[in-house]
Amino acid sequence: MISKNQIKLIRSLELKKNRRHENLFVAEGPKVVGDLLQAGFLPHSVFSTTERPDAQLITEEELRRISFLQHPQEVLALFQIPAQPSDILHHPSDIIPHPSSLSLALDGVQDPGNVGTIIRIADWFGIDTIYCSPDTADVYNPKVVQATMGSLAHVHIIYCDLLELFAHCQCSVYGTLLDGKNIYEQSLTADGIIVMGNEGNGISEAVREKITHRLLIPNYHTGDHTAESLNVAIATAITCAEFKRRAAL
Repeated sequence: MISKNQIKLIRSLELKKNRRHENLFVAEGPKVVGDLLQAGFLPHSVFSTTERPDAQLITEEELRRISFLQHPQEVLALFQIPAQPSDILHHPSDIIPHPSSLSLALDGVQDPGNVGTIIRIADWFGIDTIYCSPDTADVYNPKVVQATMGSLAHVHIIYCDLLELFAHCQCSVYGTLLDGKNIYEQSLTADGIIVMGNEGNGISEAVREKITHRLLIPNYHTGDHTAESLNVAIATAITCAEFKRRAAL
């Protein structure tokens, strides 16, 4: 049986301030929980509707009471939030991209579903680091964690001042912009940082000034009425796919 205090703690973790205060986040489902355990994330507590050696056995009704999902998936776990570098100015070497790697930077991406999907996309394309501006959705939001489908275990997420990051790294900075040049006609490198912007406003003006290569995903619609833009997660997938396709040639 799960206690009232345990229920209260779990439900409180829906809010970022409580996640930071408790240093805990929620993960749900056998795959997500299993991937995080395998990756070395430290479990605080695990609850399951089936017998397993590392979990507290609960009923399906109890799982529904603590789950953030419409359809709970057998197991829910609380994990400790890993520590990360907090001061780029004092420790720039801790977060500067490797000179031969490709990274993503999220500039104010606020929808949890988009952030989680982008983490999953990065994992699929072998991109192991994502830099996030402070106003990007919290990666430990339950909706973000669920949308990653376990990829949170494979991708290093760093929140930092993107302008400071660009000041310390010596690499190409790519950005998808409406005034950019056709991505399929541009030279792309196997390293650098790809910046993806806010859902409504795109890349911020300050960050836009640091972009060295402005890219455009062309619209192939020939009529007068068409979509104004792509969803940021879809745009990320298209951009990453083209970078990796070029690198494989």
